Amino acid sequence: MYGGIKLYTGTSTPELAQKIADYLGEPLCGRDIIEFPNENLFVKLHTSVRGQDVYVIQTTASPVHRNLMELLIMIQTLRLDSAARITAVIPYLCYGRSDKKDQPRVPITARLVADMIEVAGADRYMTLDPHAGQIQGFFSIPGDVLTTMHMLIEHVNNRLRPHLHDPVVVAADLGFAKKGRNFAAAVDMPIAFIEKRRLANDAKAQALTLIGDVNRRDVLVIDDEVDTGGSICEAVNLVKAKGARDVYVVFVHPVLSANAAERLSALPVRQFVTTDTVPIPPHKMKFLEGRITILTVAPLLGEVIRRAHEGRSVGEMFNE
Repeated sequence: MYGGIKLYTGTSTPELAQKIADYLGEPLCGRDIIEFPNENLFVKLHTSVRGQDVYVIQTTASPVHRNLMELLIMIQTLRLDSAARITAVIPYLCYGRSDKKDQPRVPITARLVADMIEVAGADRYMTLDPHAGQIQGFFSIPGDVLTTMHMLIEHVNNRLRPHLHDPVVVAADLGFAKKGRNFAAAVDMPIAFIEKRRLANDAKAQALTLIGDVNRRDVLVIDDEVDTGGSICEAVNLVKAKGARDVYVVFVHPVLSANAAERLSALPVRQFVTTDTVPIPPHKMKFLEGRITILTVAPLLGEVIRRAHEGRSVGEMFNE
């Protein structure tokens, strides 16, 4: 049997970590994270974790490599201090798009990230809505791969649906088609798809064809993450060109690289709905204020942590 719960966080998402701690009624444990002039990182725990059940909360969005190294170093520090069990709680897992060899002489970096987390000393992992489902197969340690779709579905049904006219769900690309169908079925709406082609080594994606009818209908464009915003911008502009009325954009991970927030702010979108798996800094939030709803994943992760610690089923919580 493990000792008590110990919660640690890196510097990537302190607000979410505090919400999880509040949900569990447990404090965040003290630690020092220092960056030396040569950019090397140093971690020191304030108290012993010997024999304890430890959870490290760290999202791996920008700055990706700093946040990933923080996670790895913290895990190793906990392992060297004889923690009984270490779980990496990663709301957003980086390198999710590098999940296969889709051209010659390229890496599968998502597998490398999984290997590094294991080698650092993690016994388990938790993550939310990875870009590719097969990523969970890259880990040889057990983990909980969770989804936030039920949160987004509940928000759409309870908050948005009363204001929607003949609504239709639009999957931003065919790669999201299966989840898109499930989402549309859960909110009892028809679904349309956008077919796009992403050119090799090109960060820009071009929307090509809309499969389905959006004319004179309110549209919910859904995707798993928004990075540069290119796919969403093209999707919104395409459905508007096809006669859509009000457009809502629903997505899980607000990565919002570079000037993505500014690009989104220029779109004819009534509301954006996302989660706090990735914190949105103030200089980006200013472009979206008044039009964005952020749902917290803290109760979800907090409850999964509680059940994992107590040895209870995680799957049952979605049936309750």
